[in-house]
Formats: sequence, C-alpha cells, structure tokens
Amino acid sequence: MNQPILSASILLATCSVCFGQQITVTGRVELSRNSAKQSVDSSGAVVWLTPIGDSARIQSAPAQLPPAQPPLAQPRAQLLQKKKSFSPHMVVIQVGSAVEFPNQDPFFHNVFSLFEGRRFDLGLYEAGATRSVVFNRPGISYIFCNIHPEMSAVVVTLKAPYYGISDQDGLITITKVPAGMYDMEVWHERVVRESLNNLKRRITLSATSNSLGILHLTEQRNFSQLHQNKYGQAYDNPIPNAPVYTRP
Repeated sequence: MNQPILSASILLATCSVCFGQQITVTGRVELSRNSAKQSVDSSGAVVWLTPIGDSARIQSAPAQLPPAQPPLAQPRAQLLQKKKSFSPHMVVIQVGSAVEFPNQDPFFHNVFSLFEGRRFDLGLYEAGATRSVVFNRPGISYIFCNIHPEMSAVVVTLKAPYYGISDQDGLITITKVPAGMYDMEVWHERVVRESLNNLKRRITLSATSNSLGILHLTEQRNFSQLHQNKYGQAYDNPIPNAPVYTRP
C-alpha cells in the first residue's frame, strides 16, 4: 500500500507558518570584575541573533518564502559631541546605516576611528557643523576625538535587526524575532574578545524555547583608556610635522 505523500506546497506552507511566528526572546547578563568576581553594573552588553537559513527549504522554493529579515526602518543615529563627550556612548545600527556626528561644543573636534569596524577620519570641523559616516560592514567601531583624549564612543554595526542591550540589572529583551535557528553573539566594551568568542553558540528559538539563559561576562579592560591619537602616537607626543590643535 502506498504511503500518503505530503506535497511540496503543504510542506512549504507549514514551514512558512513556523518561520513567520514572532516571539520575544529574553536573557540576562551577569558582569563581574576579574578580582574576586565582584558584581558590577551589567548594562551595555549587546546580544544579537543572526538567522541561519535552511538550505533545503531555500533550494525548494526560495521565491515563495517569507523574508529572512524585516526591512530596515530606523531613524538615523547620532553621536552628539557636547561638553567634550559623545552622547550616547554607544549606538547599535544595521549595515548600510549612517551615523551623524554633530558638534555642539563651542570649539573644534576631529572625530576618527582607526580600530576594527569602519575606519574613517572626519578631519577638523567647527562648532555647529555636522558630519556623517555610512557604516557599510558589520563590526565594532571605536570612535575618538583627535583633540580630546577623554572622548570615546562605540558603534556596533550588525547584519540583522534582532538584538538587545542589557540594562543595569543585565536584563536583555529582543522582540519580534521569527522562530527559527540563529547564531547568537555577545559584545561588551570591557570584555576581551576571547571571552566573548566563548559565548558564541547556535540556538533554535520557538514559542516554548525563547530564553537565552544567563550569560556570564568578566570585566577585564577599558578599551577607551588605551587608545592613541590618529597618528598612532600618545596625545602628548604628536608625530613631527603633524597638525597641532590647541585643546580648549
């Protein structure tokens, strides 16, 4: 006797319903200091989910499947320069998004990034001016001012829109995530790359499996305190013949 055969169209419809289901993903970050595992403010960790395609499903009928990601729909981000600081300290954007750098101080700034991520140098520009940068690849961009060494910020550029930023208690919430398989990654400014890489894992999310659990991080550094100027020199030691800007 022939066994009943489930048609390709029924399989596709069933798969589409499964992948179309949206859930809220939650988790918690626990950040501690290297010495004595002392608990500290656990805010500022970014957790993101990159969808993993089902190759068999894509090969069968890719044109009929729902999009893997919703379309980009976010306002242009800003890192405001005021009182010799960037505000906010960190922004999270998607690949192809622009970040504006308005100068609202009554003196010049020179915003640059030469560390990983998107490399750029906006040059010297005056009070009231705004310049912008398009971040066209994923990565972590550390942002500084070539005049004021105390200024630092971070732009986290992601491929997918599914991410959350931990609050002071370490709580993470990622909304409207389609059920399916994802690569999970974590980043925090004061945690070294090796430790962050150890947290990477592949997960499957559904209405009954939507928790990331507890993610343990150990604070080991402060990158913003280690940087040099855009010429690769200490701020008090500019290279010969380099432009010198008087600090206000």
